[in-house]
Amino acid sequence: MTQPTDSILIVDFGSQVTQLIARRVRESGVYSEIAPFTTADAALARMAPKGVILSGSPASVLDEGSPRIPQAILDSGVPILGICYGQQVLMHQLGGSVALGESGEFGHAMIEVTDACALFDGVWQTGESHQVWMSHGDKVTALAPGFRPVAVSPGSPIAVVADDVRKYYATQFHMEVAHTPDGAKLVANFARHVCGLTGQWTMAEFRAAKIAEIRAQVGKGRVICGLSGGVDSAVAAVLIHEAIGDQLTCVFVDGGILRAGEAEQVVSLFRGHYNIPLVHVDAQDLFMDGLAGVTDPEAKRKFIGKTFIDIFEAEAKKIGGADFLAQGTLYPDVIESVSFTGGPSVTIKSHHNVGGLPERMNMQLVEPLRELFKDEVRALGRELGLSEAFVGRHPFPGPGLAIRIPGEVTKERCDILRKADAIYLEEIRAAGLYDTIWQAFAVLLPVRSVGVMGDGRTYDNVLALRAVTSTDGMTAEAFQFPGDFLPRVATRIVNEVKGINRVTYDYTSKPPGTIEWE
Repeated sequence: MTQPTDSILIVDFGSQVTQLIARRVRESGVYSEIAPFTTADAALARMAPKGVILSGSPASVLDEGSPRIPQAILDSGVPILGICYGQQVLMHQLGGSVALGESGEFGHAMIEVTDACALFDGVWQTGESHQVWMSHGDKVTALAPGFRPVAVSPGSPIAVVADDVRKYYATQFHMEVAHTPDGAKLVANFARHVCGLTGQWTMAEFRAAKIAEIRAQVGKGRVICGLSGGVDSAVAAVLIHEAIGDQLTCVFVDGGILRAGEAEQVVSLFRGHYNIPLVHVDAQDLFMDGLAGVTDPEAKRKFIGKTFIDIFEAEAKKIGGADFLAQGTLYPDVIESVSFTGGPSVTIKSHHNVGGLPERMNMQLVEPLRELFKDEVRALGRELGLSEAFVGRHPFPGPGLAIRIPGEVTKERCDILRKADAIYLEEIRAAGLYDTIWQAFAVLLPVRSVGVMGDGRTYDNVLALRAVTSTDGMTAEAFQFPGDFLPRVATRIVNEVKGINRVTYDYTSKPPGTIEWE
């Protein structure tokens, strides 16, 4: 993307919540990017940021080979904010001391503000106590030269430090998580007050910059865009069409793994409302045949991704060739996960639209949403004029219902799940809860149970219902429905969907679970 003049670089030391730091910075109206500590010096040179934030980490600065701040950052003269491990490594590298704590602090904690500093301006006053979220074993025991303590907690005598001359600040607590109520205000203070940024990064600015970038990348070439039925690919397609008009052809593949009514809605939106060239491919038999006997989640994802690419390739040939393939890839899909040793982190699950294209296609990728988080995509959709009913839809995975059917995927099982899922979402909307929930869906389990209907024995499928609250999908909590809601939905599903005789509810948070089951 055309690099914003004002930006903040976030150095990732392997924390599970680093993406939340980027979110908080962007919420303050300032553009931010994440770079692993192993490549942060290159990111510094490319971005020329006005500030740097150092993330937490599961590592200890006392361990040999643990992550370090690139010297180029310390030599850059820009303001620095360290969070948790970021505080410890900053002190360690600048001449302070860190020791293994006799007992760590984990969870809610209260800190006392002992002195004023720019990080606290307008948020916290000297003498006040505030709730924060701690998660650390090590702690700073001696300050580096130039620093002074400005807050303490029962487990951290040096909970926040400040060097006002260099504009270096560091906290032992995690200000990026929702469990620190004033955390977002502190991040905004660093971005806008300490770094002096204006907070004018908006979706309108992004839209204009991205349209110019798409035109420069594509030139007179042709683009083919795969529509999944979800918000991301739709917003990407509308943005690209605004940039290059009929040089774009959208391909909507119905593999039989979509939600009820989704195909009709997509065709109506693109052909009717936006008048965007659209090829509608009915590939249900192809997908069902290929998924027959496949039970491994990764194998499902890879088959679906490959089959989509094969169809796009065939459709590109039919329209006389395409130079580019457009995708609705988002920032969380492409941020380089980093382990605290600097090596690759464990893959939880692959994203079918990340990882490049087969060389034989000889096409380049156009990914206009690559720098955005999910809620930012929704904001861009509104900026582009997409209806709230479409923009506000719950996230839907690229592999569709195939990963909401653990075990083998068949047409019959897709039909059962589709009908049950439609009832569940209908009831959620009727109860006025749809916009309160981040994501809700049904999962058809590879389990059968004994039941009784009309004095007769049944032996049918078990359905699990899932609904979560979240701000960005990185962490999530099970949604607490009103007392009579789930029994009512269960009754409707068992009565109206042939093949289901038992309904359960998934209360698992993320982590330890993921939002989707596969």
